[in-house]
Amino acid sequence: MKDYLVIVESPHKAKTIQQYLGKDYHVVASVGHIRDLAVGNATNSLGVDIKNDFSPIYEISPNKKKTVNNLKKLATEYKEVILATDPDREGEAISWHLAEVLNLDVKTVKRVEYHELTYNAIKDAFSKPRLIDMNLVSSQETRRILDRIIGFRLSQLLQQKIGSKSAGRVQSVVLKLVVDRQKEINDFKETIYYKVSGTLKVDKHEINVSLVDKDKHEIHFETLKEANEKIANLQNKIINIIDITSEEKTRASKPVYTTSTLQQDAANLLKFDSKKTMKIAQTLYEGVDLGNGAIGLITYMRTDSVRVSPQFINKTKSYIATTYGDDYVGVAKVFNNKNENVQDAHEGIRPTDLINSVEIVEAHATKDQSKLYKLIYSRAVASMMKDEKYLHQEILFKCDDDYLLAKGDLQTFPGFTKELKSFDKVERNPLPNDINKDSKVCVNKLTTKEDKTKGPYPYSEATLIATMEKDGIGRPSTYASTLDLIKERNYVVINKAYYVPTKQGELTVAKLDESFSDIINVEYTANMETKLDEIALGNCSRVEALKDFYNEFETLYKKALKEMVKEEPIKEDLGTCPQCGKPLVRRSSKYGSFIACSGYPECKYIANNDPKVGTACPKCHEGKLVLRNSKFGKFYACSCYPKCDYHEPVKRSK
Repeated sequence: MKDYLVIVESPHKAKTIQQYLGKDYHVVASVGHIRDLAVGNATNSLGVDIKNDFSPIYEISPNKKKTVNNLKKLATEYKEVILATDPDREGEAISWHLAEVLNLDVKTVKRVEYHELTYNAIKDAFSKPRLIDMNLVSSQETRRILDRIIGFRLSQLLQQKIGSKSAGRVQSVVLKLVVDRQKEINDFKETIYYKVSGTLKVDKHEINVSLVDKDKHEIHFETLKEANEKIANLQNKIINIIDITSEEKTRASKPVYTTSTLQQDAANLLKFDSKKTMKIAQTLYEGVDLGNGAIGLITYMRTDSVRVSPQFINKTKSYIATTYGDDYVGVAKVFNNKNENVQDAHEGIRPTDLINSVEIVEAHATKDQSKLYKLIYSRAVASMMKDEKYLHQEILFKCDDDYLLAKGDLQTFPGFTKELKSFDKVERNPLPNDINKDSKVCVNKLTTKEDKTKGPYPYSEATLIATMEKDGIGRPSTYASTLDLIKERNYVVINKAYYVPTKQGELTVAKLDESFSDIINVEYTANMETKLDEIALGNCSRVEALKDFYNEFETLYKKALKEMVKEEPIKEDLGTCPQCGKPLVRRSSKYGSFIACSGYPECKYIANNDPKVGTACPKCHEGKLVLRNSKFGKFYACSCYPKCDYHEPVKRSK
């Protein structure tokens, strides 16, 4: 009989680990979960026996039957089976499901946990296996049951009442965030004001200034006339320097990445959406061949923690001293999470070894892998470098009873910005150093600028993820899939990188607010996440948590089933097909949503290359731009016509 069978989730990860363990081990992949709650059962459509303490009813996933049969056969050919799935709740649950299906003793089967795919980490992990953590399994199982009950019941209800495709414990709360923000934007009344700025000639220098009060607050005028009168009053007047100040300030680097902060920076700096970021991070974690076999380049990428190992801290400080000098060596950033959870046992996202430089990775990895690796690498190194130091400079000018202010910053020590120069967007523009209170001053040019009060901004992917993390909605592993889902369901559209709710998305939230406001809200969802964390720590009963939830939910559900008014789903008016004249519709694919002809397959027109279709009307901001035909040719028009008459021609490229 052969020695050891090791089961992981990913075939790529299996290949990487196999080369570290050698011929005594055979590493195979389950390719994710092998079973899930049963569906379509005539006697129990939820896959949960609610009357029997919410006992789950599991079945092998149809596409995994062949895999399971193969694993069962392999398990009989080896002396021992070792479970080495991901180090989180999902990974723990996969190990437990494997043990159950393969008839392995949960009380004795070896479970190996590791956070990076490197030779030393794998060897160390296999030298100290542990048992399956049943508290983690219970937490994941509770989450899955909650999501099944809420998702199945609410989705069924909304499909019946308003034609919405789905609802869920997390997705509906995230959709509500987007809809509520859009309401704030629509309700905001902007105020127009005018400010004065320009340049002064100070000795031989031209200096940018703005009009302020004596406390250095920018002055706003209600009318253009007032602002112009003030400029006229300042012309040809004596201007004196009354104060020159310089204050030393510092700016610290940020800690290593968490899942959330990585997704945010990848969106802002690399223009990657969260789904793409996690897909690329997965490949960096599972292993890239740098010339001598695959090696994991980053630590596990689903984490809330910013903790890093003492070994990595020491190696990083040594690297900083060698690369930049001892003056640049700082300390590791340690931030305590407000809500402690199991994933805090992980490290933050960092390179597995700094010897794998950005240049080496760029020579072997794909372009996108290299970009994301450089972001992670630079952030990790910068996190242990000293603060940037700079002088904040101000010169205050006085002309009769009016004040003008000039500001500047002079960097005195670059600190961590030496490492982050590719990504750090903060610029320091110093004021001239030879100006004093006796310098000669006169007006060079002053102008008025119209501005308006700023209302709330719609969510971008980065700000929506940041809000989910701050409010405790979901977990790092669910951020990308949740945002992907509300786009696929046509509850939101992306307009210039911002999330804008569709009419169907707004109707969905309105109906949920009517009947389920007590449970579909930020506070309830965050509290449920905390309870799941408590179950994972063994401090809370899974059955009691499910009973408390179900009693409240079932009451609301039965009432909504009787009282929720049925409405027709809102059909999105995207205009007509320019080729055959039939209505355009929004469709979904594995690559995202797109706009196409409803006459498919006879007409194969796709308008996903027309970025204007489906974007917000620039006049009323309520409707969406649709494509229409006339005897004069194609044009864009507002879907709210005749309420809004905005239109513009389609500009043809030469």
